[in-house]
Amino acid sequence: MQINRLTQQIQFIIEIDQLKQVMRQTLLTDGSRRENSAEHSWHLAVMASVLAEYAPEGVDIFHAIKMLLIHDLVEIDAGDTFCYDVQGNDGKAEREVQAALRLFGLLPADQGSELRLLWDEFEAGETTTAKFAAALDRIQPLLHNQQTQGGTWRIHGIRRDQVMKRVAVVETGAPELWPFVLQLIDDCVTAGYLKETSTLKI
Repeated sequence: MQINRLTQQIQFIIEIDQLKQVMRQTLLTDGSRRENSAEHSWHLAVMASVLAEYAPEGVDIFHAIKMLLIHDLVEIDAGDTFCYDVQGNDGKAEREVQAALRLFGLLPADQGSELRLLWDEFEAGETTTAKFAAALDRIQPLLHNQQTQGGTWRIHGIRRDQVMKRVAVVETGAPELWPFVLQLIDDCVTAGYLKETSTLKI
């Protein structure tokens, strides 16, 4: 056993515990509090396993699970930026790249490189597996908002067109789940959980 290697690995494991302190805007399905990013990542990893039968041909589920478990680790340094916060998203990419350099740099070089490649793949969203992972990342908050009668949507006055833009990746990343997503959004608008898109012209 290489002591220095183990020391680096343990340091990384301790460091990523901080993800449990990064709070997201999304409420838990019982509405009791906001979820943290570690809970979100765990939820997505389980979703990938449970919904594997709806993955397009060529998706590597185990690869997707690993991607989903580490995709938000950069939020330890960069924080969670609300997806509909235009100003907050300015500079987000640069903040997250710097976080990735530090966090994955804590690991032995081979492992750090492996996790960095996974993170880069998710961020690029070009492979079939990354697109499926991203689709799940978009579906999970939908379910939470539906279960909390609009939860985050109501708090921030979110409209259907904003949600549709956000979930567009599902159409190609998980096409078999796209009809479900469309129906869920329609149902939420009908129930008053989500604002209809404004038809006013400025």
